[in-house]
Amino acid sequence: MKIQSIAVLLLLCNALAAEAQHHMPGMPDTVKHQKMMQDSPMMDMPPMSHSFSLNLPMSRNGSGTAWLPDASPMYGIMVHSKKWMYMFHGNIALRYTNQDLGNKGTRGDEAFDAPNWFMAMGQRKVGQKGLFHFSAMLSLDRITEGGSGYPLLFQSGESWQNKPLVDQQHPHDFISELSVGYSYAFSKKSDLYIYAGYPGEPALGSVAFMHRPSALSNPDAPISHHWNDGTHITFGVATIGYRYDKFKIEASSFTGREPNENRYDFDKPRFDSYSGRLSFNPSQNWSFQVSQGWIKSPEALHPEEDITRTTASVIYSFPFGEEKSLNATALWGLNKSKGADGENAALLEATFRLRRLALYTRYEWTQKSVEELDLNAMIYGDHSLFPVNALTLGFNYDLFSIGKFRVAAGGQLTGYHADSRLNSLYGKNPVSGEVFLRIYPSLIKMNM
Repeated sequence: MKIQSIAVLLLLCNALAAEAQHHMPGMPDTVKHQKMMQDSPMMDMPPMSHSFSLNLPMSRNGSGTAWLPDASPMYGIMVHSKKWMYMFHGNIALRYTNQDLGNKGTRGDEAFDAPNWFMAMGQRKVGQKGLFHFSAMLSLDRITEGGSGYPLLFQSGESWQNKPLVDQQHPHDFISELSVGYSYAFSKKSDLYIYAGYPGEPALGSVAFMHRPSALSNPDAPISHHWNDGTHITFGVATIGYRYDKFKIEASSFTGREPNENRYDFDKPRFDSYSGRLSFNPSQNWSFQVSQGWIKSPEALHPEEDITRTTASVIYSFPFGEEKSLNATALWGLNKSKGADGENAALLEATFRLRRLALYTRYEWTQKSVEELDLNAMIYGDHSLFPVNALTLGFNYDLFSIGKFRVAAGGQLTGYHADSRLNSLYGKNPVSGEVFLRIYPSLIKMNM
């Protein structure tokens, strides 16, 4: 089944292949192109702009309505019709992963699998100041990873067969996003927009991990995923936002319950949770955000538990030549439920790109609870928190291209240092590793 699903993924890649554009040196391509579009008299051309502003570069697009720095690299395929601009993105990692190389504990697992996602989006102008946008995101994780997802030591969140998923990253839903948006430009500095998704992503947390340039090369989700961007697939979300110059403020109403175990259905929309986010891009290299969400009953196995989630993040992007760049992210998240201590998480990650070679790293510190790690409360105590440190070092190297897609070989090692009370389950300082072939689209380069 997994071999067949991998073949399907490769066929999907070839089906999406299209002609790329040529490079224009100087300032980041999308920033330069956006300026030329603003000065161009060809007002009927498809808008090559940000998804929620005619006056921002498309490179600022993150996940949902979140912002990246304007200098961020963009990997994808661009297609134009008379009035529409379409973009296609995706990522596949055909790999072998072993989460306990030293066989130190009892919780590590190994697997051959292929984490993946595919995204399509389109936009067109509505009059002279309006912009309509749609996005669709799919994943075949349920086929390639099974119902329990892929092995990932100390990961937690969601469930399979009515049991909590621990040391496994849950699969993403087949339909991970179906959203539409409309924005109106009052001036070059001022935009108002609305966004609706079923599913979609509320204004909470940083750009989701699979869309951050600092994390693109790493096939694994962060173990702090549910402290920051765990709401990136929400079945029912409505957001309104306003931008003035370098600032943006947003508010969302959304469904707090995380996706259920059936990865092919559409969960019930509840709109029982809400969030707010303030974003600030002081220059083309930086993007900041702070946000807070009040999430109703996120976990199906603990329906009585609500969470207040607070996040802050900084994303940095610095291009310094032809496909040479440094991209980094720092973030902090806090989950707080009634009657329990707050659980913190912090992450630092970076990717250093030198043409065909990408070197990346990720450090995480996460406080996991007895509930998160599915431990016996009689032994460990109801309210114990277990700090977990994880450090990853990895690389990608582009081997060749298939059409407009690249095939890269890569590998990584992750070392863990956790609370000594967990040594009987995980061993002391376990190490995980993986090797993979990654398939992803080429860098978008534009020329006028």
